[in-house]
Amino acid sequence: MNIKQYLDSTYLKTAAQAELSEDDNNNVVKGFIQEAIDEGFKLIMIRPDKVSLAKEMITKAKSKVLIGTVISFPEGTNGLAEKLEEAKKAIENGADELDYVANYEAFKMGDIELVKNEIRSGTRLGLENHKVVKWIIEVAALSDDQIIQFSALIKNVVISNFKEDCLQQVFVKSSTGFYKTNDGLPNGATVPTIVMMLENASPLPVKAAGGVRTFEEAEVMIRLGVKRIGTSAAKTIANGGTSESGY
Repeated sequence: MNIKQYLDSTYLKTAAQAELSEDDNNNVVKGFIQEAIDEGFKLIMIRPDKVSLAKEMITKAKSKVLIGTVISFPEGTNGLAEKLEEAKKAIENGADELDYVANYEAFKMGDIELVKNEIRSGTRLGLENHKVVKWIIEVAALSDDQIIQFSALIKNVVISNFKEDCLQQVFVKSSTGFYKTNDGLPNGATVPTIVMMLENASPLPVKAAGGVRTFEEAEVMIRLGVKRIGTSAAKTIANGGTSESGY
């Protein structure tokens, strides 16, 4: 198993969140992009405003590393038009994969038609432009029943609206890594949540994001059936170390 081909190396902090200057934070982003190139990770996952930078560095290096970015991050509450506009700009700038934050608050309030329309429209935009699409459901904000229902809802919308040969291009993803939980509860992927997602999203693939901190934990997720793992410590995990990061 080449674990590096499962790893989406991730850096999504703004300068303010990282408590850095814009220049220093930009240098951190460059470091993550260069590391992804040097290590041969599957993908570098960055904010939309950094996609052009990644495209320039990856093209110059003649690397096969893919570029992923997040849409409506991290709350997912932007309106559909705004989400689609952000996704279009990311595509124009060179993104290969679009990780939309689904409007999980609308889902929790029962506005299912809004959520279905969002999934249908966002997925169509990605697939029409030959991009991989992922829908982040933010498992830490959901009950077990809601994780099951949300995973199934995304699956059903995709199966109902897109051809079978597109299904492997649309993921259900666990977490943003930015959700604030109470009492130190996990805000990312856990084995129980991933099992629920796999059982109810299939045949759509699943991405485990956040909470995977060691090579062994990554192996467990892969054996369960996940196709991607999002982590800010991809090199540490690939080299058999233990990440101290929360994502």
